Amino acid sequence: MATARKNKSDYASPYRGHPGQYSWILHRITGVAIILFLFMHVVDTALIGWGPEAYERVLRAYQNPFIHLLELGLVIAVLYHSINGFKITMIDFFPKLVTHIKGISLATAVVFALAAIPTTVIMLKQTWDLWKA
Repeated sequence: MATARKNKSDYASPYRGHPGQYSWILHRITGVAIILFLFMHVVDTALIGWGPEAYERVLRAYQNPFIHLLELGLVIAVLYHSINGFKITMIDFFPKLVTHIKGISLATAVVFALAAIPTTVIMLKQTWDLWKA
């Protein structure tokens, strides 16, 4: 039996910018960022074993406005990763939800924005206060 010959237009590009692809990429990036932070957190907490002076030096470094901006990035990454992870979990448990993926993705984005905007405002105010000090 002969198979139909495929045209070049029958093959899709792997990254055409579908919202699900961006969600997948951001989920992986935020997951890696969170893991890297956890590694750093274990190391800086372990410094307490080297004495209070070493630990205090690390804590003073966290008072730097640039480090505070990195903390904001971490909070945003955790927010996105958790909200998107909930979406993924719901789709895994209820596969019929895939038919509503655009609406679910939009709802996920709205929930993320509603959580991220006030968090960003509060943390940027704290960063500004550190900058002025």
